[in-house]
Amino acid sequence: MPVNKRSKYRGSRTCGGGTHKNRRGAGNRGGRGRAGHRDHRFTHFLLLGQVHNGKHGFVRKQSSPTKVLDIGEIDQIASNLVDAGIAGRDGDAIVLDADRIGIDKILGGGKVTQKLHIQARACSEQARSKIETMGGQITIA
Repeated sequence: MPVNKRSKYRGSRTCGGGTHKNRRGAGNRGGRGRAGHRDHRFTHFLLLGQVHNGKHGFVRKQSSPTKVLDIGEIDQIASNLVDAGIAGRDGDAIVLDADRIGIDKILGGGKVTQKLHIQARACSEQARSKIETMGGQITIA
C-alpha cells in the first residue's frame, strides 16, 4: 500500500478531487490572492498581521500647532529665567527672546508687574498693550 499521496494518486486524472470539473477556477480555493482575508481566511491573515480595513475618507492637512504662552506666566517666571541665563537685564527691564524658551506667540492673559523687553514671532494686541503699559516693549521678529 502506498505511503504518500503522490504515489497513491499516480496515474489518476483527478487525484481524488472528484470529477475533472470540480477543481477548475479559483472558486475551489476560496478565491485568488488575498480574497477573503476579512471573511473565510481571516485567522490566516490575522496571524500574519495582514488584515487591512481599507481606506475611508481623507486626512485633513493641519498646520503645525503654534506654541503660545500668556504674558502673565512670562512675568512670573522672568526672574527665574534671568537666574538661569536665558534672559538678561537691561537696567530695570528684563530682556527676553521668546524663541529661547520655545514660544511662538505671546497671548494677553494674566498681569504684568515688571518692565519687559521681549522679542517674539507674534503677539496679541492685549499682550502688547499690557507690556507697553508697564513701560516695556515687544519686538516682532
